[in-house]
Amino acid sequence: MSAAPLDSVRLDRWLWAARFYKTRSLAQTACDGGKVDLNGQAAKPARPVRVGDRLRVTLGEWRRELLVRALGERRGPAAEARALYEDLSPPPPPRPRRLLPPVLRAPGLGRPTKRERRLIDRLRPR
Repeated sequence: MSAAPLDSVRLDRWLWAARFYKTRSLAQTACDGGKVDLNGQAAKPARPVRVGDRLRVTLGEWRRELLVRALGERRGPAAEARALYEDLSPPPPPRPRRLLPPVLRAPGLGRPTKRERRLIDRLRPR
């Protein structure tokens, strides 16, 4: 039994196969919630996706622009999933480096606790 080449795939299924959502139901919810646009229009989960379509997917605070390069109906390894699309979105802004507060310890308190020692170790340059 040979599989015929795909002409189109359901949007929710493609988003799941491309590993943007962990389950198809999460992909469906995102489509219904207006988080996915297909070729500039809001898309429902059953809308067909074809090669060459442009997707705009909102994941948290990050908005990703995608160009569909291939169609896939089943979820596979991440390397196969990356081959399904081309990412056209700008890179996310760099996350600010979080500075830890200085560890202040009054003299005469004895040995530092395990938690305090770990904080002290984080402050030391490596």
